[in-house]
Amino acid sequence: MNSDDRHNQYDEEEDVEETFVDDDDVADVAHYEGEEGDEDMAMDDDDDDDNEQGDGGERSEILLEDDSVQGFFAHKEPVFSVDLHPTKQNLVVSGGSDDRAYIWQLDTGEQIAELSQHGDSVSAVRFSSDGSLVATGGMDGKIHVYSVDKREQCATLDGPDEIQFVDWHPKGNVLLAGAQDASLWMWSLPTGDFMHVFAGHSAPVTCGRFTNSGRNIVSGAEDGSLIVWDPKTAAIVRQFTSQDERFHQGAITSLAIARDDQVILTGSVDATAKLVHVNGSILGSLGNATESVEAVGLCDVLPLAATGSVDGSLSVWDINTMRLRTTLRHDDSVTRVLWHESSPMLTSVSMDCSVRTWDARTGECVRVWRGHQAGIMDLALTHDGRTVVTASDDGCCLVFSE
Repeated sequence: MNSDDRHNQYDEEEDVEETFVDDDDVADVAHYEGEEGDEDMAMDDDDDDDNEQGDGGERSEILLEDDSVQGFFAHKEPVFSVDLHPTKQNLVVSGGSDDRAYIWQLDTGEQIAELSQHGDSVSAVRFSSDGSLVATGGMDGKIHVYSVDKREQCATLDGPDEIQFVDWHPKGNVLLAGAQDASLWMWSLPTGDFMHVFAGHSAPVTCGRFTNSGRNIVSGAEDGSLIVWDPKTAAIVRQFTSQDERFHQGAITSLAIARDDQVILTGSVDATAKLVHVNGSILGSLGNATESVEAVGLCDVLPLAATGSVDGSLSVWDINTMRLRTTLRHDDSVTRVLWHESSPMLTSVSMDCSVRTWDARTGECVRVWRGHQAGIMDLALTHDGRTVVTASDDGCCLVFSE
């Protein structure tokens, strides 16, 4: 996420004391409420030209169709990140360019807590693997960590520059963050003890995560490099760079890791995706897009990969043969894709304001949901894949369910 392009700093006239508060008396908020909040915005044809949402840019028309079953509307500016609690799937955390993050309830849209305010946009939010903690990372270079059950802040982490992503170790309360200053940092929680800084990229780190076993860390950067790290020593285990002409010749935007941790898929602004093995082999290039590949995913149950592009294409690949199976399509940039757990179903979101679920075996679009008034930036899926939570440039989070 580029801080110049994707967020507006929320300037406070006075310093605001950090808070982590309950909000049991949240008033019902009208869907797409006006700035004054006194009356619902009229959604008929006569008012279409006057209605705008957040900072999502100009739109030729307002989408009148709304398939959402619930929503959260406390954010008044674009929402960048959303995550579902791993066990209590009725709890959602979201963060956005209003410098704020909230925990709220999926089924009612009720605000459970407002988390401590950042000094700049909240670029990443994530529940820990066991759900006991939640972290919010900001473009102010700070990470706030809270106890979910006690609703208390337990640590504020400093060190990196603007936070690009956060990720939790799959088997312990260890937090990883990637930053604009080309570094990655790691801490032990809830104490907040610093563990390692990872130095090896020469440009902002754009994506990264622990492997599924937790034995390694994988990160990608704007310099076109992909690095596999040893989290115990912060040493580089494997590195792929643009010096190898078979690899990316542009910034890496996204990555996915196979369930067995042996294969990594990366997307890049060079309009390709690359499939690599952790042993250092470059297995192949997936090149169906005409513009930047912004989203990638690997299926857990079949040897399939998905790549989503700024050109609106969503390509499904057979990774055994490296052949294109089918090309699916949104009407605008594909921003995020998620494979369903233990299923060949795939859900994607786009700047065209839609959520679409596909059967990757047939290429059939089995579901289309609409309701946002601006592009969708992030999504989270319940374990059964039947409910989707979205974060949008229109300043809203919506819930869609079968």
